[in-house]
Amino acid sequence: MPTARTETSSRRKSSSRSGAKAASGPNALTLLREDHTEVSEMFEKFEKRKDKMTSTQKQTLVEEICAALTVHAQIEEEIFYPAVRPEIDDEDLMDEAVVEHQSLKELIAKIEDEGPEGEYYDAHVIVLGEYVKHHVKEEQGEMFKKVRATDIDLKELGGRLEQRKMELMGEAEEEE
Repeated sequence: MPTARTETSSRRKSSSRSGAKAASGPNALTLLREDHTEVSEMFEKFEKRKDKMTSTQKQTLVEEICAALTVHAQIEEEIFYPAVRPEIDDEDLMDEAVVEHQSLKELIAKIEDEGPEGEYYDAHVIVLGEYVKHHVKEEQGEMFKKVRATDIDLKELGGRLEQRKMELMGEAEEEE
């Protein structure tokens, strides 16, 4: 997972315009959309292969999904949501996003506690994927449109998101 992100990040930086603004990071919406796509692909892989995987393979994939979602949710909650909330003037949309994150975290905890041998493990993972799909649809379909209509510096914000994401991924690797 970090390898694909590093390659994408390298391509993005090399194709960016030169100058201070380009060096500050990727567009925030692009970075978040790439995370959404990456996690969606992992959920698709799980659904297609769940019956053919060993419990170890299943657990490894689900751990990747949960780790990616945990980091993604944290950078949105710490950096993205506080930056965009006052600019888009839609408290209901922002509040729903926070509540959706809380529900996702609770389901992730349940999945991690249960393990691949649990009676409802596959069902929990599939429901998590459905929650994520709903959250992504609202975020990209509503929130991102409103964010694009603001004067927020999406490159600067993307740089902060990317930096924090790398810090969190580094912390996760140290814990293993």
